[in-house]
Amino acid sequence: MKIAYIGQKGIPMTQGGVEAHVENLAVEMAKKGHDIFVYTRPYYTNKKIKEYKGVKLISLLKLISLPSIQTKHLDAISHTFFASVHALFQGYDIIHYHAVGPAIFSFIPRLFSKAKIIGTFHCIDRFHQKWGRFAQTILRIGEWAICTFPHLTITVSPHIQKYCLKEYKKETLFIPNGFKIDDNFEDDILKKYNLVSKKYFIAVSRIIKHKGLHYLIEAFKKLNNPEYKLVIVGDTFYNQKYKNYLDEISKGEKNIIFTGLQTGESLDKLFTNAFSFILPSEDEGFSITLLEAMAHGIPVIASIIDANMYFIEKSVVYSFENRNIDDLKAKMEYVLSHPEENDKISKKAEKYVKENFSWDYIGNKIDKLYLSYKK
Repeated sequence: MKIAYIGQKGIPMTQGGVEAHVENLAVEMAKKGHDIFVYTRPYYTNKKIKEYKGVKLISLLKLISLPSIQTKHLDAISHTFFASVHALFQGYDIIHYHAVGPAIFSFIPRLFSKAKIIGTFHCIDRFHQKWGRFAQTILRIGEWAICTFPHLTITVSPHIQKYCLKEYKKETLFIPNGFKIDDNFEDDILKKYNLVSKKYFIAVSRIIKHKGLHYLIEAFKKLNNPEYKLVIVGDTFYNQKYKNYLDEISKGEKNIIFTGLQTGESLDKLFTNAFSFILPSEDEGFSITLLEAMAHGIPVIASIIDANMYFIEKSVVYSFENRNIDDLKAKMEYVLSHPEENDKISKKAEKYVKENFSWDYIGNKIDKLYLSYKK
């Protein structure tokens, strides 16, 4: 089948949960014999890349890397409009939209093409603090659109599935995110940042306010344990002001390290050698980095929010009260002093995530879904 993905910034993934999801899904579908096309944005994917692991980034000898207005508010929406119009003339069997903002334009191929339209609802974005009132309104419209125009809507977590039913009376199909680990550990990232294996906490996310990294920094400072470091992995996302704020509250703290964006072997080695992974987010869709941390067999400390309850209720992660610095500090101290419990919960989490969230498992589910629409 000829299938297009619209909404992601592009692949190969450098950062972004949607991008990681699309890359892994696209590669899995290409392995299964589908003709996969991924729409990319010019600043994200090198225009010279015409194919990636069997996934086509070209169409009719032209790069699918279409223009966008590269600002926080207009980037996704402008690129998706161009991609949606372009898709009308490519003879796709399925056009799969990712994220609520891009789904606003899913009505275009729904009305003017014969393709089956699928939308994946990744996150309730309008609750994120980075968006102003106008952007929140647009994202609200996007939620309605992804629950209205596609022939089928997929949700990546139970709490988003419940949200769609409550807010839009929409029955959706729950198919979670997956994880993937690169087992090649030849990178010297630990030496670069003077890190000792199992002597640092790690957080991996975009540097944006709703990810709650300021709570983590304050909790770590109160921990006052010079034997351990805090490693924050990720880059800014149209939000240098927040990064400047994090730099300010970390000033003079030699054990707080910002590595910037890390991918591939470097990121895998940072995960593997971490003592514990911390997810302090105020809001999430379904965190891929949380899955990756559990798959690496390290204890996870996650904020008590709807998106994380799926794992908290199964007792495969530790938890702390959302936005509560003292509670997060207390849980970090607890993990430091309970090695046997850490080992038990980590092994349980690793087993659970590998059995239920591998891309092989998820890819088979999506493949059956696509084939159900085969003409």
